[in-house]
Amino acid sequence: MNKPLDKRELKQRTDLNYRRLAEDEYYRIGGVFSPAEYDWPGDKEGRALLAFVSHYKISGKKIPCMQQMLSEMEKHLNEKRYMGETADVILEQQLSGHSWLLRGLCEHHEQFGDAYSLSLLKDVTENLFLPTAGRYRDYPVERAAADRGGVSGTELGVVNGWRLSTDIGCAFMSIDGLSHVYRITEDWRVKELVDEMIDVYLAIDKVSLRAQTHCTLTAARGMMRMYGETMDEKYLSGAKNIWALYVNGGGMTRTFQNLNWWGRPDSWTEPCAIVDSMMLSLELYKATEDAKYRTLAARVFHNGLATAQRDNGGAGTDTLVCEGSKWKELKAQMYEAPFCCSMRLAEGLWYANENRELLYAETEGRVTLKEGGIYTDGDILYAEPMGGVEKFADGFTEVDGHSLAPVVKYYRVPKEIIMTGSQRILFD
Repeated sequence: MNKPLDKRELKQRTDLNYRRLAEDEYYRIGGVFSPAEYDWPGDKEGRALLAFVSHYKISGKKIPCMQQMLSEMEKHLNEKRYMGETADVILEQQLSGHSWLLRGLCEHHEQFGDAYSLSLLKDVTENLFLPTAGRYRDYPVERAAADRGGVSGTELGVVNGWRLSTDIGCAFMSIDGLSHVYRITEDWRVKELVDEMIDVYLAIDKVSLRAQTHCTLTAARGMMRMYGETMDEKYLSGAKNIWALYVNGGGMTRTFQNLNWWGRPDSWTEPCAIVDSMMLSLELYKATEDAKYRTLAARVFHNGLATAQRDNGGAGTDTLVCEGSKWKELKAQMYEAPFCCSMRLAEGLWYANENRELLYAETEGRVTLKEGGIYTDGDILYAEPMGGVEKFADGFTEVDGHSLAPVVKYYRVPKEIIMTGSQRILFD
């Protein structure tokens, strides 16, 4: 049996996120620009613009801040027409943040054909990114393992001319933004830079480096975009290798969510990366017609994203349910990450709307114990709700003495229960 993606549920989730982004002061023109001293220049602004355009693509409704922030953009640029400082070293977080700014500008230009978005994405590429060509082979990979970094990464010291981040590898997030620039401009210099970044990043041992899974999956999505533009198999191969590493190499949890970093079962999930994993999997399916990719994308949507969206429409982090973790209980770790995940969720919801016919879950009509000790009904993961969330579950099934229900969708659950309830995942 197939369980199709519920259109009413998807609309409810989309409407909640729309209101979060359209009504809160944090995303209005008075709050959408980060302070000048923020060490992720371009990041919030780019994710916000991308989110606004994503909702426009879903509904045709314009969140007012979308155009307002472009009108105000020049006030927040430096003399080289990008955000943040101009430095003699490469600022990893500045590149990562501006990748999202490029994505937002590219999406806006593709939708509206405006000259301003086009000119700014070209200037950011010319003045910030192209001067880094030839430098990615110097990216520091010999580092002592250290369990550092919060939900929002922080800057570390300078090594090899790079000011590094606790979000390890986030410079390579830029493969995504630059691949989008290439799709629009067909600038051969951009392609050469993207190729350099891809060659270096694929060669890095991301598990040993404890790279951030979000930036890795985002980079792979950029590879898929390059594949779509060139049909060069090297990009498809790179994306497939990253997908396999993520799924089989300790990047994904038992609940189809992500470890924020490889080798850090003490950390948390990140909805940005969960969205990435769904999008990457489905793009690989479209390119290869290999059913395993579609199946994983559906499992990510129906299970991994179930708890990611909160009742206010935003998105937050959860505990890790995986080997080596101190948890078997899936519960909220941080109610909301408004500075990144709540905005990025908008692109995930747009993607789910576009691909809802492919995001069906295969079900058997009965809950069974699968390899590894996890209880499922086909693609639907079952858990033991505790602490008040049981009344929000979609019906209970008694299996092997356990009272189980599908993973509770947290967007239906009030904040006080989200932050106190939990769902016990049974696995060996």
